[in-house]
Amino acid sequence: MYRKTSQDLAPIEHSPTQAGQYDLYPAFSVGDGKISIGYDAVTEHMTKHSQVIIDGYIGVLWDDLREQLDLALNNRGISARWMDIRTAHLPEATIDSLVMPFLGGDDPIFGTRFTGTLKDFFDADKISSLMPNRDASLSIIYGCGAALAGWEDALLIYVDMPKNEIQFRSRAGSVTNLGATSPGAPKPMYKRFYFVDWVVLNDHKALLLPKIDLIVDSQRPDTPVLTSGDTMREALTAMSRNYFRVRPWFEPGAWGGQWIKEKIPQLPRDVPNYAWSFELIVPENGLMLESDGCLLEISFDFLMYHDNQAIIGDSAGRFGCEFPIRFDFLDTFDGGNLSLQCHPRPEYIKYHFGETYTQDETYYILDCKPDAQVYLGFQAGINPAEFRTALEKSQVEGITVDVEKFVQVHPAHKHDLFLIPNGTVHCSGVNSLVLEISATPYIFTFKMYDWLRLDLDGKPRPINIERAFENLRFELQGDAVQRELLSQPSQIAQGDGWKLIHLPTHARHFYDVFRYELNAGASVDIETNGSVQVMSLVEGVTILLETAHGMTQQFNYAETFVVPAGAGKFRLLNNGDQTAKVILSNMKVAGE
Repeated sequence: MYRKTSQDLAPIEHSPTQAGQYDLYPAFSVGDGKISIGYDAVTEHMTKHSQVIIDGYIGVLWDDLREQLDLALNNRGISARWMDIRTAHLPEATIDSLVMPFLGGDDPIFGTRFTGTLKDFFDADKISSLMPNRDASLSIIYGCGAALAGWEDALLIYVDMPKNEIQFRSRAGSVTNLGATSPGAPKPMYKRFYFVDWVVLNDHKALLLPKIDLIVDSQRPDTPVLTSGDTMREALTAMSRNYFRVRPWFEPGAWGGQWIKEKIPQLPRDVPNYAWSFELIVPENGLMLESDGCLLEISFDFLMYHDNQAIIGDSAGRFGCEFPIRFDFLDTFDGGNLSLQCHPRPEYIKYHFGETYTQDETYYILDCKPDAQVYLGFQAGINPAEFRTALEKSQVEGITVDVEKFVQVHPAHKHDLFLIPNGTVHCSGVNSLVLEISATPYIFTFKMYDWLRLDLDGKPRPINIERAFENLRFELQGDAVQRELLSQPSQIAQGDGWKLIHLPTHARHFYDVFRYELNAGASVDIETNGSVQVMSLVEGVTILLETAHGMTQQFNYAETFVVPAGAGKFRLLNNGDQTAKVILSNMKVAGE
């Protein structure tokens, strides 16, 4: 019971899917004989050294890992001296005081990005005392931050943990936050993960990346999977010049629908719905490496830390090691409306939450029923005070809000694009499968009205009327909604069996949206022009990607994939028997 979820653990072995079948575990081949399995395989590397550092991410079951490795070493006749870096932590009360200003007080969701470093959690004198024992045949220091001990001649092992598994473990109470001695409630733990733990551990990981000798995927406590640091770095280099697809993961929700369950039948069925598919929410996605059919997952962060310039090209100066574009699915088929919401303005998200850019979104309608609709923008002549009074009265008294009195409702059709710059009131209605194309920030949603329903845990979801009204753009009303928020597509290029449709985004969006439409058997050559290219097959069965560096990969309906800026150019080939439509999002050229 170390994890609480209906989602299956990622398999150690996986065969590629058939054409047209969505692949839950996409993997990038690293060649034969490159991935090993089991604690014996880990200790085989350890026994060649007298000093070993085992560093890693939050969510690792460190005590269990030590026990298993120690047993494997004993079976080899080796008695190791173990040192736990946690013994050098500052007192828990001191750490609590350190992180408290960044946790948003009583706010159940939002905090502020931590501005310190991992070293701030430790007593420097205690770390200095954790030195290798020269009389021992093997000295091992382990835990989050173990490399801070500075053992110069040690083998460096990094133990990674996917962020979805961290959350599943926190829900089961099997892991703690950094510096905590016991688990808390899952939602406060997630808030501290997001605003504190992940921030400092990501920075620490970036520093370690060039030095890692062995990378271990520890999401299966009894069966670690490992490869060399050199193999991982070589794979990251190849991805940064060809393509990648992250491992998606799925979550049910209060408004969730049935499209994902129907179209991806290999998902677990014992959930009421699937509300989200995390197609490309890279702060929480992983990348899977494959050798001889064996899978090893590493965090996406490694790719950006390895060569952010090759991944996002000309945008690296602005976004650094943050990947800027997000793709995810919102499923309301036979479900419910999303909450009525908005997202923060740029200055607000920076001041209050420490983020460097905000959550500007679009809704691309991948599929829908005839009655589908989107709530977007205000009615002409909106009275903000009257709107706020209705929302607050509903929250206090449980009274239904006549949303359409205040907010416009638009019919939704397949392949429509709705524009949602920051501060825009919006929500998807029922019976849509929305491909949400967005800037990467993903938790900064200010809910104003949630249709008087409860979350899956039987409790109301948090409402943020005050924050919403500090960010709403009431000028987006009446005819301005039609002009600014409903994308007007136009054909801008064509060739032999293909055409290119531009779906313009709002002036506040830093990314653009296009759609390639290819007849059966047709192909098109595309230049990256210094920008990352994020794509999804939104109609058709399968599409073949060919890169300029000689790699090919097939992608199926509804799969999201990425060609980095460093690829230079690539080809899409429709090898299916019907028209293929590929949505493509990239960074706008300066001045657009």
